[in-house]
Amino acid sequence: MKLERKFKSAFSEKLIGWYNKNKRDLPWRKTSDPYEIWVSEVMLQQTQVDTVVPYYKKFLERFPDIKSLAEASLSDVLKVWEGLGYYARARNLKSAAEIIQKEHGGEMPDTHDRLIKIPGIGPYTAAAIASIAYNENYPVVDGNVLRLVARIMRIEAPPGKKGTKSKFVQTCRQLMPKGQASAFNQAMMELGALICTPHRPKCSRCPVSFFCQAYQTMKDPSILPLKATPKNKPHFNVAVGIIWNNGKILIDQRPEEGLLGGLWEFPGGKQEPGESLEECLEREIKEEMNIQIRVQGPFLTIPHAYSHFKITLHSFQCQHVGGIPKPKKAIDWKWVSPKDITRYAFPQANKKILDALLRNL
Repeated sequence: MKLERKFKSAFSEKLIGWYNKNKRDLPWRKTSDPYEIWVSEVMLQQTQVDTVVPYYKKFLERFPDIKSLAEASLSDVLKVWEGLGYYARARNLKSAAEIIQKEHGGEMPDTHDRLIKIPGIGPYTAAAIASIAYNENYPVVDGNVLRLVARIMRIEAPPGKKGTKSKFVQTCRQLMPKGQASAFNQAMMELGALICTPHRPKCSRCPVSFFCQAYQTMKDPSILPLKATPKNKPHFNVAVGIIWNNGKILIDQRPEEGLLGGLWEFPGGKQEPGESLEECLEREIKEEMNIQIRVQGPFLTIPHAYSHFKITLHSFQCQHVGGIPKPKKAIDWKWVSPKDITRYAFPQANKKILDALLRNL
């Protein structure tokens, strides 16, 4: 769709004017440092702003530049990230920092085309860094922007539908005024976050409602964007053991690649049909760690959802009976005292069990 020049200039003028008066006071808006902007954009993917702010500050205190991040251990990075979720973001951030330190002397590439060549920096992140830090004319299309554009242009197709995403990107590219990519992209995201919200959008306060086809022609603009039919997520019961031996607890480390890579956890696994949770745990510990345990009793049950499946995590207090751990899949294991166990980074569900355990000691 081709937009008229007057429409584009009036839209961007209203939008950026609103942004300059109403933008939130966020720490990453006080810097033009591409590294700091990179960290913020990675953290903000799939995570609420209020959740990100303290993690962002803590991360930059610990890793103030690319060199410090590249030279840190993955365990240290994951520990600072602990609780923020989607840990592949942290692993990709660190691996990309290592490449930038080695191949670019620790300096962030300064164009989209150079950024996109760094493994671990995807199209969205490259566009965000290029436009916000370097003011390069690349649209940044996150969930807030998708929702905003769907309503402005009345695009009545789910954004995830094949070929639809390009319409959103092309619209943003046309609306973006040259030389104002940084302000425009941030304004679009901010308007989606504060005004053009998923439910009950504040249309009467929107600076661009005059241009919005959904507002002008639909009874309920919040119908857009259309949502794809959700898929049912499979559910699994998982049993894990808090295994004690001479006052210490057994933990193991997941492989660096894959779900929750590099994080530490209480050992265990999925329940098979026909077995009790206690039987599941004894079998999994024998298969995965090659040791024998005695299950003493249930401790805490945690429901938890991942992007493609759900689990109920059942934890049990256990006693080590015999054998030296020889992990089948884990890359490391340790017997750790309760006072030292918080040094290790755990996935969210495991951490809830750990926090409850330490409170009850």
